[in-house]
Amino acid sequence: MTNRQDISNENSAQLCEIAPEKFDIEPFTLVIFGGTGDLSRRKLLPTLFHLCHDQNLSEDFAIIGIGSTGRSDDDYRAFVKRSIEEYSEEIIHWPCWERFSRKLFYVSGRFDDKNSYKKLFERLTELAKPNSIGIKEVIYYMAVPPQFLSGIISGLSVCNLCKGAFSTRLVVEKPFGQDRRSASELNNMIAAAFDESQIYRIDHYLGKETVQNILFFRFANSIFEPLWNRRYIDHVQLTVAESIGIGHRAQFYENAGVIRDIVQNHMMQLLSLVAMEPAIGFEADHIRDEKVKVYRTMRVMDKDYIDKFTVRGQYGAGEINEEKVPAYRNEENVASNSNTSTFFAGKFYINNWRWAGVPFYLRSGKRLKKRITEISIHFKQPPLKLFSAVCEIKEPNFLVLGIQPHEKISLHLGVKHPGIGKQLYPVNMDFDYERDFDINVHFPLPYERLLIDCIKGDQTLFARQDGIEAMWAVVDPIIKRWEESPADDFPNYASGTWGPEKADELLMRDGRQWRIW
Repeated sequence: MTNRQDISNENSAQLCEIAPEKFDIEPFTLVIFGGTGDLSRRKLLPTLFHLCHDQNLSEDFAIIGIGSTGRSDDDYRAFVKRSIEEYSEEIIHWPCWERFSRKLFYVSGRFDDKNSYKKLFERLTELAKPNSIGIKEVIYYMAVPPQFLSGIISGLSVCNLCKGAFSTRLVVEKPFGQDRRSASELNNMIAAAFDESQIYRIDHYLGKETVQNILFFRFANSIFEPLWNRRYIDHVQLTVAESIGIGHRAQFYENAGVIRDIVQNHMMQLLSLVAMEPAIGFEADHIRDEKVKVYRTMRVMDKDYIDKFTVRGQYGAGEINEEKVPAYRNEENVASNSNTSTFFAGKFYINNWRWAGVPFYLRSGKRLKKRITEISIHFKQPPLKLFSAVCEIKEPNFLVLGIQPHEKISLHLGVKHPGIGKQLYPVNMDFDYERDFDINVHFPLPYERLLIDCIKGDQTLFARQDGIEAMWAVVDPIIKRWEESPADDFPNYASGTWGPEKADELLMRDGRQWRIW
């Protein structure tokens, strides 16, 4: 006879059985503007090879790189092979490489030359294959600096490459403008050639498994959703810390700084996933509608608030992993008196019913002590401290959503320490993606997931224009205030630390402290 426990276990096993993922990817042609650039070499080309190997793409796809350097198709294939060997984390499987390399092609030409787009039209006519309903899908990937976008969009439009013979999509990398005004101007320029349904504004952070899991964790677990509000949550911390410096990105970083580089996009996206209301479905616009509502309800900061509740910093010399590193002002191509901020900390409020009065503390910086991105949800203390006579509760319950370098979820609890006393002891309940999922489970790379979604026509993980402008509206006042009142104490934190002392004071004034590792 089968007992009730056996039935329960059997049902649990059935519920937990996950069918292997398999994507039916229709024929497509991917055109990479900047096909020999740094982004293509380091990310796009290795990811596309990985995608070809793991997802078993159909035979009817093609990848066309476009660049100003004269190359043949074979030259480009050799370039791609070197890029994969240098930047891919897996060993090249030669049968897959032979198959993949046959799908690689190259068009040489200047982005401001109409003849380049005539040559592209000819190659697309030759290479693009129709899908199951007879449509030739073409994706244009803008792996180029922003200053080239206008010329490329104009060239595509003039040569009838936007909405004519092909069904097209446009992938645009950040930064999406320098502020709200320029973001709007950029969108108007793109919108003259492409519809919003064709535009995919990519943020690779949204391709990470733990980022995508935030919504599943929040809305699929009745344990947490009733607590996810001002009644039970004391505050939220969001940290995006990097141990690296600016590398060879001085030309970009001197004009961007930490807010444009990280806060306006990555951090605002993460914040919205934590704070948004449940959408009515997983369709792209349902999710993006709720995210935009978060940005629009964030408290507007005036000059006094910015001066009091934001902290800027710039790294000085120091040590990272026992290696001496230079100050920001001594990096290559950085001005000796640069006022560019490499660190940000700030306190934000969301003025809606769910989050009224709950501070969101954000911090990000370069040359910090270690590389880590995580969100921590700190719950309120119990109203009655039963154990205060024996020990002091130093930390309330908090939930950690780890994004990098380790994707994990951890719940911090207090339990009784073994023994005859009444000692409270902190413990963690941990879930680690790599440790706890079967070794055969495929963990897509961030760009891999986003490229698949673009090929499939799913815009859920891509930013919409109103969301871009709403995110800029949040940070524009901070950027303006900082630019009109240059810092007089830069550099104000040593490399290998957790940033300026004022960032610690920001929380200490509220009786709180940053998470440390």
